[in-house]
Amino acid sequence: MRAPAFWWTTPPGLTARLLQPLATLYSAATLRRMRRPGVKVGCPVICVGNFTSGGAGKTPTALLLASLLVARGERPVFLSRGYGGSVRFATRVDPSRHSATEVGDEPLLLAQAAPTIVSRDRVAGAAKALEAGASVIIMDDGLQNPDIEKTLTLAVIDGQSGFGNGLAHPAGPLRAVAALQASQVNAVILIGPGEDGARAADLTGLPVITAELVPSPAATASLTGRRVFAMAGIGLPDKFRTTLRACGADIVGEHIVADHAPYSASDLERVGATAASLDALVATTAKDRARIGSDLPHSLRGRLVVVEVTLVPVGGMDRLNALLDTCFSASATG
Repeated sequence: MRAPAFWWTTPPGLTARLLQPLATLYSAATLRRMRRPGVKVGCPVICVGNFTSGGAGKTPTALLLASLLVARGERPVFLSRGYGGSVRFATRVDPSRHSATEVGDEPLLLAQAAPTIVSRDRVAGAAKALEAGASVIIMDDGLQNPDIEKTLTLAVIDGQSGFGNGLAHPAGPLRAVAALQASQVNAVILIGPGEDGARAADLTGLPVITAELVPSPAATASLTGRRVFAMAGIGLPDKFRTTLRACGADIVGEHIVADHAPYSASDLERVGATAASLDALVATTAKDRARIGSDLPHSLRGRLVVVEVTLVPVGGMDRLNALLDTCFSASATG
């Protein structure tokens, strides 16, 4: 489902206010769940989550952490719920064999960087990660899931959207009251500029590490000065629009669907035909490309540009490295 527009309206409007009693109940239930003790799994567990629903940048953050951990000589293994996938048991992702409909779109991206396990049962998934040789597990999402004891928890905040109207589901985008969720978090990763995100980070009272999503040089070279039709199904489509503009693209149309939504052959054919009529390239995210699959319709061939991004730290790397040091020292003594 796509997030309702009133979630991002400040101050909260009438619909959000009417839903506040339900939001209070939802928030309380989420916090009770978050505070349950988790199972120790035999290696450090680093959780990358967010306070809100939708895509704040967890997967790029997980990939950044994996690169830092590999540089330290560690063997990170990703653990994901595999949202949007159909597998029911703990499964190691094989990009040459699995599709997004089986394991989800994000695990296919993660598996290109390190071994990746998808499992709805996080404890079973952690056991599978240890079988795969993990010296550390990186959970992509899972802040609100208490099944596994976390050694280090980082919450990602989007600089543009922050916490929206500041209310919990269903009145707003928060999964529970932000200040109370913050008690389960060690630091926040603030991605991109924006007053809303900065205010949200301040509200948590947590240490802040800042970072930016940087498009690949290949994407920038392909899109600079070009007419572009945007196609995306991500939690915060404005982030993709911002990235396209950063590449120097002229956005002349778009096909925006809900986060993780599948694309039918007719959808793709229609997008390609529309882009052709506009003399435009079709730009999409790496996550969307994973859901599209290999069988491109004729109208998209030679027209589709995948805009890959990398999370680049801007400030607070000393703080992040200190947290990683503490994570491993705590695991060694625990």
